[in-house]
Amino acid sequence: MTDIDIRVDDLSGEATRALVAHHHAGMHAQTPAESVHALDLDALRSPDITVWSAWIDGEIAGVAALKRIDAERGELKSFRTADAHLGRGVARALLRHIVSAATGLGLTSLWLETGSGDDFVAARGLYASEGFSPCGPFAGYTDDPLSAFMTRTL
Repeated sequence: MTDIDIRVDDLSGEATRALVAHHHAGMHAQTPAESVHALDLDALRSPDITVWSAWIDGEIAGVAALKRIDAERGELKSFRTADAHLGRGVARALLRHIVSAATGLGLTSLWLETGSGDDFVAARGLYASEGFSPCGPFAGYTDDPLSAFMTRTL
């Protein structure tokens, strides 16, 4: 098992900023703008969002965020594994870390939006394997054939 160090990230480090920018650009490259819900650096700095980064041997391996929807619900945002670390359990480690953090905050459910296309099969599989189930749009999202929505009770 790879030793993954997960820490709250203030988005000040170049490695984290570069990975978030890569994620944001990648979402826009494969999805029409009106269907992209990825957050850029400025949006991730919102006070209702906590960002974590994952590190392996001093190198950034992934990033993910939790946005508070309200007192009971949180939304997973900006999950991205660095290309060099795909298949090493980074996204699963970040997901489990955020589930634990959300539980500690007293949240009772987590929600997410991800892509519905083939490029997102692995992401949807990961979320399903960690207890997330399909659901409808939430918190201001609307039906979109390019979006898949999932939720999990904590």
